[in-house]
Amino acid sequence: MVLGMKFDKNNFSEWFGKVLEEADVIDLRYPVKGMPIYKAWGFSILRNCFKMLEGELNASSHQEMLFPLLIPEDQFAREGEHIKGFEAEVLWATHSGLEKMDRKLAVRPTSETVMYPMFALWVRTHADLPLRVHQTCCVYRQDTKMTRPLIRGREIYWNEAHCAHATAEDAESQVKKALEIYGDFYKKLCVPFKALKRPDFDKFPGAEYSIALDVVMPDGRVLQAATAHNLGQNFSKVYGITFDDEKGAKQHAFQTTYGVSMRCLAVVVALHGDDKGLVLPPAIAPVQVIIIPILSKDEKQPVLEKCRQIKKQLIAEGVRVDIDERETRPGDKYYYWEARGVPVRIELGPRDLQNGQAVIATRLGEKKQVKQEQVVEETRKALAQTEKKLFENASEKLGQQTSKATTLEQLKQTIEEKGGFAKAGWCGSQECAETIEKQTTAEIRGKEKEEKAKCIACGKQGSTVYIAKAY
Repeated sequence: MVLGMKFDKNNFSEWFGKVLEEADVIDLRYPVKGMPIYKAWGFSILRNCFKMLEGELNASSHQEMLFPLLIPEDQFAREGEHIKGFEAEVLWATHSGLEKMDRKLAVRPTSETVMYPMFALWVRTHADLPLRVHQTCCVYRQDTKMTRPLIRGREIYWNEAHCAHATAEDAESQVKKALEIYGDFYKKLCVPFKALKRPDFDKFPGAEYSIALDVVMPDGRVLQAATAHNLGQNFSKVYGITFDDEKGAKQHAFQTTYGVSMRCLAVVVALHGDDKGLVLPPAIAPVQVIIIPILSKDEKQPVLEKCRQIKKQLIAEGVRVDIDERETRPGDKYYYWEARGVPVRIELGPRDLQNGQAVIATRLGEKKQVKQEQVVEETRKALAQTEKKLFENASEKLGQQTSKATTLEQLKQTIEEKGGFAKAGWCGSQECAETIEKQTTAEIRGKEKEEKAKCIACGKQGSTVYIAKAY
């Protein structure tokens, strides 16, 4: 049992690993780096995230499917720019037992080359469009950078959506809709972000443009938490995704794709956790409310009966609730559930029972006595207030982690001392982007909107962009 976590979040790397371990989120002892075991508590949190996202996609006319893991080499290689973007990371199946297979099979690093040959079979006329599908699965990449739990790995749990549209306007509209869905999703996780249009040299291979949601982590580095891409007709021309329009003319479809990975759990852990462990937003907590009976030999049964009554009432209100009936000291139970991030705790002992009261405590440290007949109402208020405060706290922190810079020296100092985002001018050239990165060790993450500014590298007219160190 966890007897209370006391780790310094200022040492973020150590803190992050300890929280994931002590709070039973993942186990890293599996003998392949970048392939963690998701333990029951951690996977329940992750699945709550993805069930919420899947529900939003299903409600937005996406069809949930599941596509194969393996891709024939010739099929994978048909889109040259795409495979070039992944060629260093692709894992290949080459043998069946001791026998070498007739053709290599790529283990999917992403699913464009799995799905799009099927899109070509399914799309025949304009009546078949728009086609919107999504799947939750694992993708695999031999990442060339150092693996980090939930941040960078070789087995990536994610949800990816892929769409085909009749017009460029519909595709553009779908990208905006995807960003709305992801914005709502991260709002429920109490995670603020910057939606940034990536520079052309950093867009998804084969895309017309890419927009990413970047989150500032506690160590000042930014993490890409979701992406949305407008693919134009680049893939449909390669894979023959065509349709007859209303006049009977053959047209290539316009396509979009977007995805969220297990990094959504990483940012929740990182942004909200503290020196006691996890702090979970109510929307994804496996247990939103834990009831702690304070037991004595003489009055054990009446206290337990009242706790069970309260549990039943909360379940009827749609609250995920449990009772910790273990024969353990109340303080040990508090520590245990605090480490796991449960948003609200209800305490009830013999004296509370006699006085018709109960104690409600939040994971954020607020605590008060309430009348037993008000427990359900006060619990719901505590859950709502927890969600509100988590988002406000994280948004305030993001504001503190966003600065401006007008010179390379100022940019370098800002990045080193404060971390987070620095807003500065950039002319759009890759040469100046490389100069900025070389002199500051930070990279251009993209623009939020079109705003004129002089490039801090060459002085030419350009646009305001966000610059940061990234994972």
